Amino acid sequence: MPSRNIKDCVPQLQEAWLKASALFAQRHAQLPQPFLTCTHRTEEEQAELYAQGRTKKGKIVTQLKTGSKHNYMPAQAFDIAFKTKDRMLNWSPQYFKLFADIVKEVAPDVKWGGDWKKFKDLPHFEVKVKATD
Repeated sequence: MPSRNIKDCVPQLQEAWLKASALFAQRHAQLPQPFLTCTHRTEEEQAELYAQGRTKKGKIVTQLKTGSKHNYMPAQAFDIAFKTKDRMLNWSPQYFKLFADIVKEVAPDVKWGGDWKKFKDLPHFEVKVKATD
């Protein structure tokens, strides 16, 4: 099962999540609240996810068979969803946009999958990690 632990992400994402989720709760306390659905996942879990909507039932949710930013350790991405006060999931695009706007405010180096041109991935946030010598 994929990790949901923010400590499995690179420091930039840990900080972005902590700041953005706190600000979201402060500014939008009455709305469904964000929670982490995935930080790190194995290559095997990535392959299973890739099969969804192709060779297995379900909707296509990823374009990468392997090499996702979730597959690194520490992970270079996290995914979120929203939960109502009565613990129901809410996938309304407006909530992802509100959260993304806060992430852009507190961590401009974090990119939102909702801004991608071809495959919109509203739950997805990632960083580009520079290679070290």
